[in-house]
Amino acid sequence: MFYTTDTNDHGLPHDPFKAIVAPRPIGWISTRNRAGAVNLAPYSFFNAISDRPKLVMFSSTGMKDTASFAIESGEFVANLATRGLARQLNKSSAAAPSGESEFGFSGLTEAPCRIVAAPRVAESPAALECKVTQSFRPEGLNGAVSENTIVIGEVVAIHIDESILKDGMIDMALAAPLARLGYLDYSVADEVFQMRRPRKPDGSDV
Repeated sequence: MFYTTDTNDHGLPHDPFKAIVAPRPIGWISTRNRAGAVNLAPYSFFNAISDRPKLVMFSSTGMKDTASFAIESGEFVANLATRGLARQLNKSSAAAPSGESEFGFSGLTEAPCRIVAAPRVAESPAALECKVTQSFRPEGLNGAVSENTIVIGEVVAIHIDESILKDGMIDMALAAPLARLGYLDYSVADEVFQMRRPRKPDGSDV
């Protein structure tokens, strides 16, 4: 099959776009606004985009509390979503009243961060403390502005629970990070294999 996205006439029960761009890591973003209100929500439009400096981004459909709190305070935390926390993560996606913390009704514990004011999820085995560097609404080919707001943050500190470390590295089978697929589907990275990158004729890495 083939279709063009200007009409989006795919003839399928659901849009396959998100199912093709998959699996997607889940940014479990916690924030605190200047008034002290705390928010926690998962975002599947999330990823690392640079390692020098260490930058991550999340994209919010509409100006929700997560994006507004992050932009207002200039900070957010990206908590590692795992299979063991899937139920709590799903609860935190509920449409709570503005300013009401999702930590409480999700059965999660706020843990203090070292540099940013936003809390991290105590039950999560890893968290990235981030300072906002940019926020903007992207444009399409026709110049129309998306309803999404992209927030980019530089990672200024990292928390890792040593229970997921093995031989000095994060063991993905132990961490079991949760990823978003299309539709209502999720996956877990608990089966891992390795491949070495090919080398150039001179023996250097490609």
